[in-house]
Amino acid sequence: MGALTLTPHLATWGIAGLATLGVILRPMGWPEAIWAVAGAALLVVLGLLSWHSALDGVLKGADVYLFLIGMMLLSEIARKEGLFDWLASIAVRHAKGSATRLFLLVYGVGTLVTVFLSNDACAVVLTPAVYAATKAAKVENPLPYLFICAFIANAASFVLPISNPANLVVYATHMPPLLQWLARFALPSLLAIVATYAVLRMTQNSALKQTQVATDIEKVTLSATGKVAGFGIVATAFVLLGASAYGLDLGLPTFISGVAATLLVLAIKRGGLVDVMKDVSWSVLPLVAGLFVLVEALETTGVLKTIADTLKAYAQSAPEATAWGGGVLVAVLCNLVNNLPAGLLAGAAVQTADVSEKIAGAILIGVDLGPNLSVTGSLATILWIVAIRREGEDVGAFRFLKLGLLVMPPALLLALAGLLLV
Repeated sequence: MGALTLTPHLATWGIAGLATLGVILRPMGWPEAIWAVAGAALLVVLGLLSWHSALDGVLKGADVYLFLIGMMLLSEIARKEGLFDWLASIAVRHAKGSATRLFLLVYGVGTLVTVFLSNDACAVVLTPAVYAATKAAKVENPLPYLFICAFIANAASFVLPISNPANLVVYATHMPPLLQWLARFALPSLLAIVATYAVLRMTQNSALKQTQVATDIEKVTLSATGKVAGFGIVATAFVLLGASAYGLDLGLPTFISGVAATLLVLAIKRGGLVDVMKDVSWSVLPLVAGLFVLVEALETTGVLKTIADTLKAYAQSAPEATAWGGGVLVAVLCNLVNNLPAGLLAGAAVQTADVSEKIAGAILIGVDLGPNLSVTGSLATILWIVAIRREGEDVGAFRFLKLGLLVMPPALLLALAGLLLV
């Protein structure tokens, strides 16, 4: 009887693992979404997951879909109306011909965008702006600057609750008040941000030394519609802060902000809807839906109860070691299955096991910071990959892993130390 039960569970884990591997490696060059959706569909076809449960999994991602649509619309309208080109010219002029100064400027802006707009927004909104800046500066190799968008999106993603939608998943209805959140995560966040910058700066040093940054940059004038797009992004940041303060989901407010800004720009221009809709990276939505279905399937195997029971037992016997081990283990797990499903499972386990604040905080840091190890560790990094491919750039999984192995571990250990030892 046990073997009969175990076989479907093993099949479910096997399909989920292969689907995740497909997302990471993109065999035959097929988009990530195809592999996630194919894995989800295969689970239903083989009877390992009912179509009702699969639909439930898809619907659980509704808030994430709304959030992504809003952010992608904001990004696309800002790109088309020249907002990124305008910001790029300002950044390059302030760099004054220095590659390292431009690097620091991009890192600072990336931190602010992540903190106040979320890590996914950093990937979607900042990446094209940074590429525009490198193009304006006539930089031959933009990757050192583009890497910033990927790594700071995760490193600064627990400064505020809204800095990463995964934060809301992990804490759910037990979200700490803002002042308590800052008291708990301010130092770990600072350590993670500084450590990530230090390692990135060292690893990209040789490339930056060979980089020439142009100083003869033409002044770019921002159009009226570009100003509207910029106002839409700033207004969205305030909307998200307000929604977070009242404990509301972030998806619908972001969606409304993105749609409102887009419609206002299109009304001023009197057209252009088809061009905007055509250039939005809609494939991200089925990718996320597929991941939610995979999580739903994994939950049917009883993995959630097992994780919660194990976490509770260790938390009672060795709370300090559990916090360290939980943070590191979840960080690694995020890179095996992506931090979206890992965050959903970890968050549910944290709530079920009713662990201490420090253990919950350590697990949240693992969910947020761990994905800096691999190119598919987080949704933000996947969005970043999609964004740089649109600009004609690409980074293979192995190349990102080599850099992630240097960047992520020190930042993770310092952040956990800042949470657990101070």
